[in-house]
Amino acid sequence: MLTVGAAVLSFLLDLLLGDPAWMPHPVVFMGKLISLYERRARRRFPETDRGAFAGGLILALGLPLLVFGSAWGAIALLRRIHPALGFLLSVFWGWQALALRDMKKESANVYRTLETGSLEDAQRAVGRIVGRDTERLDEQGVIRAAVETVAESFSDGFIAPLFYLLLGGAPLALGYKAVNTMDSMIGYRNEQYLFFGRAAARLDDIVNYIPARISALLLILASVFCRLDTKRAYRIWQRDRRKHASPNSAQTESVMAGALGVQLAGPAWYFGEYHDKPAIGDPMRPVERDDILRANRMLYAGGFLGVLLLGAVRIGITLMLT
Repeated sequence: MLTVGAAVLSFLLDLLLGDPAWMPHPVVFMGKLISLYERRARRRFPETDRGAFAGGLILALGLPLLVFGSAWGAIALLRRIHPALGFLLSVFWGWQALALRDMKKESANVYRTLETGSLEDAQRAVGRIVGRDTERLDEQGVIRAAVETVAESFSDGFIAPLFYLLLGGAPLALGYKAVNTMDSMIGYRNEQYLFFGRAAARLDDIVNYIPARISALLLILASVFCRLDTKRAYRIWQRDRRKHASPNSAQTESVMAGALGVQLAGPAWYFGEYHDKPAIGDPMRPVERDDILRANRMLYAGGFLGVLLLGAVRIGITLMLT
């Protein structure tokens, strides 16, 4: 019960405060560790495909274990001093593992910039939340990128860390964030990271496999409350959920495309390289600025449903085992 209580408090803190810019964040620390290790590994491992893979494999396995062990040890130490201190640290780190409010904030900023600024301003705004090259995007491309990122981040920015938070507390949630951070930094299929980042990318696929599918089902349910097209959301999910190169990304994107009645994904540029990705959804109509707001409503509705339903499942399992 304490795990569920900590998770709910973490969710409320994220909902109310997001991630204040002044507050040190563990993901920033993880990113610095990844960069430091990569620089040293590039020098110490042989400059071959096998050497790059070996260096990346050590990182992919070592960082999540280091993060999990450090967090578990810190919480256990505080619990020995006083149980309330360990609980408060669990709530604090659980809060930092969730990113619902910040995704809404950043995507809403893209919407406001489209309304009041130039296309170049909007490209820069969406560039804060996507990994693709944004300087080539027209207005519809900016909108699609924002909506896609809201859909994908619902899974890896909220439901997945919530899933692991309820499964194993803050240490497991932070361990997940370590995997996700590695994937976002080195999990690219380009010349630089094809082998060095391969293990991290595969591990990210594994740890997101169940949460991505839970996220898709939650978004389908959320579309009911948001008065969007639930039947089309389910149909497009069934049809297009395997179209992405990742086994997980298209799960939520396909639901979002179906619920909104638009087409997402398609060709994109990454680090100056053109990627001919398949489209997801049907072009029932062109995307429009308000689709960002609709996506955010689904994001929040799905978030509340996720806390309610996953929390209830965790309580039910706990009661069955006691």
